[in-house]
Amino acid sequence: MAFFHAFSFAIWMQIWGCIMAPMPLRQRLANPYLLLMLTVLFWSGNWVVGRAFRGDVPPVALAFWRWVIAFGCVCPFAWPHRAQLLPALRGHWLILTVLGLLGIAGYNTLAYVGLQTTTATNGVLLNSFIPIVIIGLSWAFFGQRLVLREGWGIAVSLIGVTVIVAHGEFARLAGLTFNPGDLWIMASVVVWAAYTVLLRFRPAGLHPMVLLCLLTGVGILGLTPFYAWELMQGRLIHATPAALAGMAYTGIFPAFLGYVFWNRAVAQVGGALAGLFIHVMPVATPLLAAVFLNETPHLYHFLGMGLILGGIVIASRR
Repeated sequence: MAFFHAFSFAIWMQIWGCIMAPMPLRQRLANPYLLLMLTVLFWSGNWVVGRAFRGDVPPVALAFWRWVIAFGCVCPFAWPHRAQLLPALRGHWLILTVLGLLGIAGYNTLAYVGLQTTTATNGVLLNSFIPIVIIGLSWAFFGQRLVLREGWGIAVSLIGVTVIVAHGEFARLAGLTFNPGDLWIMASVVVWAAYTVLLRFRPAGLHPMVLLCLLTGVGILGLTPFYAWELMQGRLIHATPAALAGMAYTGIFPAFLGYVFWNRAVAQVGGALAGLFIHVMPVATPLLAAVFLNETPHLYHFLGMGLILGGIVIASRR
């Protein structure tokens, strides 16, 4: 574990050094495919960190401080566009509140709670079910037409999720002996899918940094009472250097830089091509978890991942 802490901290410092490097390196980092790969690695690392520090940092505390750090990072970039803040709040407070509670306060908190009792490998494989849930919610609540191939895709991916949750033993389904962590992860999947579907109602013309600033602020406010409750339960942060570095990582890299890198890359190569890079996560996270957390992938992981990704391919094929 000590090796994991030291190695991770070194990697974060190297990446941060690249970002602050002279112009030639910054120009190289502007490559959209490099930005997409960095984003996927940041998000994969988030699952590993959430699992690695589950004993040192309680889940709500990790989510709370993650977004406090990200808020501090985004404010300087939103400040030049501060004239948009009050009009956006006055005219769109309801949708901003819903998006902030779902995408900021809800998704990562539920995922971190799930990682208390399930592995990072299980978590990210179940998380890859998100595209299918988005299709289902769009059909159920907004009447988006569901063609036959999308229905088949949902069915195949759902079988894959079942394989992972049941650990490849379908006898578990009859006894309902699911890992509670897997169920928390599935709840986070539904929350993020709902957030993604509702993004269509975000205020038009609002600068992305202003939007992130507002959503992050709402999310922090939404997390505050749950964080207070967690503190009253006596669940405190063990402020070791490694735990603090892990918290800093989740706020700076997955929460802030991941969002910025992703938006910039999508603007250059388009959402469809960028979306393909998400499928690197079910490969990258188990590898990182195997190296740093000693999590051994099993056959049912590969079978479930294949079914989930196969369902996504079926559902999205033109």
